[in-house]
Amino acid sequence: MIAPVIAYFVIFDYVPMYGVQIAFKHFVAAKGIWGSVWTGFDHFERFFNSYYFWRLIKNTIGINLYELAVGFPVPLLLALLINEVRSTFFKRLVQTVTYAPHFLSTVVMVGLVFIFLNPQYGVVNHVIRAFGGETISFLTEPEWFKTIFVFSGVWQGMGWSSIIYLAALAGIDPTLHEAARVDGASRLRRIWHINLPGILPTVVILLILNVGSIMGIGFEKIYLMQNSLNLESSDVISTYVYQRGIIGAEYSFSAAVGLFNSVINCILLVLVNQAARKVNETSLW
Repeated sequence: MIAPVIAYFVIFDYVPMYGVQIAFKHFVAAKGIWGSVWTGFDHFERFFNSYYFWRLIKNTIGINLYELAVGFPVPLLLALLINEVRSTFFKRLVQTVTYAPHFLSTVVMVGLVFIFLNPQYGVVNHVIRAFGGETISFLTEPEWFKTIFVFSGVWQGMGWSSIIYLAALAGIDPTLHEAARVDGASRLRRIWHINLPGILPTVVILLILNVGSIMGIGFEKIYLMQNSLNLESSDVISTYVYQRGIIGAEYSFSAAVGLFNSVINCILLVLVNQAARKVNETSLW
């Protein structure tokens, strides 16, 4: 029964990896992958010595750490709050409202951000002007980019991400809460001493997965929000690979940059997994 699954991953995930060798070659399409000349680590050295290297690293890590600090605890908090709601109607209403943004496409979501933050007719700037403030051009000022990117992502994903925590909360033995109520424990104390320890393994696993992809910021959304005026804050490794690899046709160089990104992610995943196993005895493997 598991053979088709293994075959799927081998054919579509592992076999294509042979193409990663172009990161160590001067790839020429006419010669193919095997016929291209080996260049060793030249493309990696070129990337490390490039003018944009530290800007790309700073932006990629900065946005992901910001997203981890804000976006990771919000779904957990939302799940804990929804779990405490006793009205079935209100609980379903909150879940529907918070889940709905997940189903918006990235293009639509970025379009909404553009409309809300428009300097002339955007709702946010209308509110700012109503309180006597000055119009802010959010999408052309680099200092605003990371905040807009992170909080729009939290708005879109917090409801959907809370589902796994709600599932974990549903698995907690209700007799623990009944015993705590008999002992006079408040709702806050039951959340702290029963709910949070009950879902801690799930929280740790999701944290490991999030840290493991800290260099793997998505491409679509940041590319749609990027413009020449906010490039100082929005230029990340994924958009750089697209610009140099697809538009600039520097396939070997972009493959080297992408491989560097993947190796760092893999190292972080292993380190965080080992740390979690030592501290909490919970890990991916």
